[in-house]
Amino acid sequence: MLPLRSLVFGVFLSLLCCCLSHSTLQAAEPASDDPELAEKLAPLIAAHDGQVAVAVKHLPSGKQFLHRADAVMPTASLIKLPVMIEAYRQVAAGQLNLEDLLTLEEADKVPGSGILTSHFSGGTRCSLRDAIRLMIVYSDNTATNLVIDQIGLEQTAETMTKLGYPETQLHSKVYRGSSSIFPERSQKYGLGSTRAGDMLQLLESIEQKKLISADTCEAMLDHLLACDDRSKLARQLPSEVPFAHKTGALSAVRTDAGIIFSPAGSIAICVLTAQNADQSWGDENAVELLCGRIGRVVFDHFNPPAAADTQVDATRPLTQGDLGPLVEALQRTLNRQADAGLAVDGDFGPATLAAVKRFQEKQNLEISGIVDIATWQALGPLVMTAEEVPSPAEVNAQVLSRQPADALTGPPIVGCQAWTIMDEQTRQVLWSQEADRKLHPASTTKIMTAVVILQMCQENPAWLDERLTFSKRADATRGSTAGVRQGESLSVRDCLYGLLLPSGNDAAVALAEHFGEHLLASSEDAASPELSDPFDRFIAEMNRTASRLGLSKTTFRNPHGMTDSEHLTTANALAQLTREARQYPLFRQLVATRQYGCQLLGASGYTRNVVWENTNDLLPIEDFSGVKTGTTSAAGACLVASGESEQQTLIVVVLNANSSRGRYVDARNLFRWAYSELLTTK
Repeated sequence: MLPLRSLVFGVFLSLLCCCLSHSTLQAAEPASDDPELAEKLAPLIAAHDGQVAVAVKHLPSGKQFLHRADAVMPTASLIKLPVMIEAYRQVAAGQLNLEDLLTLEEADKVPGSGILTSHFSGGTRCSLRDAIRLMIVYSDNTATNLVIDQIGLEQTAETMTKLGYPETQLHSKVYRGSSSIFPERSQKYGLGSTRAGDMLQLLESIEQKKLISADTCEAMLDHLLACDDRSKLARQLPSEVPFAHKTGALSAVRTDAGIIFSPAGSIAICVLTAQNADQSWGDENAVELLCGRIGRVVFDHFNPPAAADTQVDATRPLTQGDLGPLVEALQRTLNRQADAGLAVDGDFGPATLAAVKRFQEKQNLEISGIVDIATWQALGPLVMTAEEVPSPAEVNAQVLSRQPADALTGPPIVGCQAWTIMDEQTRQVLWSQEADRKLHPASTTKIMTAVVILQMCQENPAWLDERLTFSKRADATRGSTAGVRQGESLSVRDCLYGLLLPSGNDAAVALAEHFGEHLLASSEDAASPELSDPFDRFIAEMNRTASRLGLSKTTFRNPHGMTDSEHLTTANALAQLTREARQYPLFRQLVATRQYGCQLLGASGYTRNVVWENTNDLLPIEDFSGVKTGTTSAAGACLVASGESEQQTLIVVVLNANSSRGRYVDARNLFRWAYSELLTTK
């Protein structure tokens, strides 16, 4: 008969493996799905003299870059991260206690990184928790061996294998090669081995509190955040950005893996290198430089720096010496249209100048090297990303398939904080929960932004075809974006698609500024000096419209829904507002559109194509026809949806759902239940 503790451990590990197998841990390695990031990282990796494996994942969006992520590589001290995981697994299983005292003997001391060997004498006692801390923060080799003695040398590899990572293995104690339990692997990989993809998935599970327990993940992140090594990936990251990570370094092996807690969300990243030609020590080591560049490129890719005043914008021709994303677009376009072979680095240097002159000569243009309106027109639509954007005609001609409608059976199962169901025709609220509670609406705010504009355009239809130009304020707006840059223009009608499909906060600001100018003649605004800014006039009109519609518990402070303590509404108010919005045929058309292609015009004469995809995941399903999503940390996941069944249209509002997917589950269950209830009463 198995001892009780062994039985408990077996059950615990089985449950853990089962849970992880249904999350990210057992997923097959996908192809890289971020062409722009690949375009930036691939040349750096290709130029390095040595073996490199890289895995990157932006956790909120799921976008990844993987290069040899399934290659087995040596870890050096990075294997101490799985050792920590195993220690905490045993603590959670009741096999170890973090307060257990470990005694340092002189014979335990080993050379290399750390502080125990050089600063503490034999007989020193420390807790298991402190030994783990030293192992991660200072990569203390002696502390690592003390931890390994407690957990058992075989256990790290055994647990990693059961979790689906058979190539992530600890081979021996540190500087104790004779202790190896995998002699052949020790000879090939040294202290430990892993794959970049394995590390990525382990880190993601820790960040999402799915590995062992939430408290355990918090404790492990605390250790990793305290790591004092600011070399490799950390060396070029902004100092204020938290980076929970573990490094490793031997002459020919340099490694780093961790979680970057960036403003745009957590980024899991792992870089493994081996057989490096440069085996020197110091800040100028080739791997140190490579890792630093990779870390910074990844950070900037998901957190684009605000355009500096010195960077080129869309208001003048491009010339040698210019920098920035528009130069990148020029380089991509020349590569695509003229096979120029340029590096896409955003630097208008001699190579780009020569390519422009060659293109101008071929097109019988003035050979000036200046990208003026004639050159832009000859180039055609800009290539803004590594993946080509199709023309508006191609996008708008596509017919997208739909899924079958939901069955009308089963009770509603919801996890959101507030919801309401309204009959659009009668305006009657049929069922609700916490529907009059003031909550943050996130981007469902944009329903009101659209209503104000459509009301104004109802009296002045020509305004829909006016062109508006994005300001610096619009371009710099944080959050979800339509991707239109300062100085670029498009019609109001097109901009409404950019507002409601990709939920462009930048489009919301641009529209507010544009229609705020039209409100200048309003008597209510003319006497208000504090509303001299067109943007502020538009917000005032949003609140006046809310008052006219009887939305007494609604206050707007911006046109896009970014969090403000006073920017609040209710589920019932959003349902009433949506009913008003759906009286406009153009609004119904906008929110029912799944994708839309548009051509933008730069002030200097270029054009470029963009594609906007609707953020509403209900649209591919029959009987759903809009309306708007919204997500912020304060608001949670929100959704306003409309659906039709047997000539009856319902509006369902879900506020503060526990996840993006959860809001759709809640909404579909509420629709299904409501129609089922209505059928039984007929």
